[in-house]
Amino acid sequence: MSEKRLDYITWDEYFMGVAMLSAMRSKDPSTQVGACIVSPANKILSMGYNGFPNGCSDDVFPWTKGDCCDNNKYLYSTHSELNAILNYTGGSLAGTKLYVTLFPCNECAKAVIQAGIATIVYDCDKYAETEEVMASKRMLDAAGVRYYQYNRTGREINMKL
Repeated sequence: MSEKRLDYITWDEYFMGVAMLSAMRSKDPSTQVGACIVSPANKILSMGYNGFPNGCSDDVFPWTKGDCCDNNKYLYSTHSELNAILNYTGGSLAGTKLYVTLFPCNECAKAVIQAGIATIVYDCDKYAETEEVMASKRMLDAAGVRYYQYNRTGREINMKL
């Protein structure tokens, strides 16, 4: 009997990889964020990325960070975490884990808490000093949602598509 292979990827590598791959679906020219929701049994339940709601054409709505409604993407786009939550059609998300490439803002934290997601694994926290992320962490802490930063292993995965 042969021994099993030992260089397989961890669950965190696998699910963060799925979140990173999901981010590549975003058409946002400046920030691409992906999310993956996983059951306690390590089954993928849902995925999402930042973009516009169904029916709102990404050829019509703005991708810029302008200051008025005609050219401000923030007024129209949906974050990856909310998309992943809304894309799930299987019932309750209580006790699940969310893998996301960027730490959730305060609005996404509200949705995470209300959905019952128990743990957030995030890759990047580049907006940690903003009011939105500080508020997010305060709410997540108050609600008992655990979060931790993904520990990059440096492993490379190459795919030819």
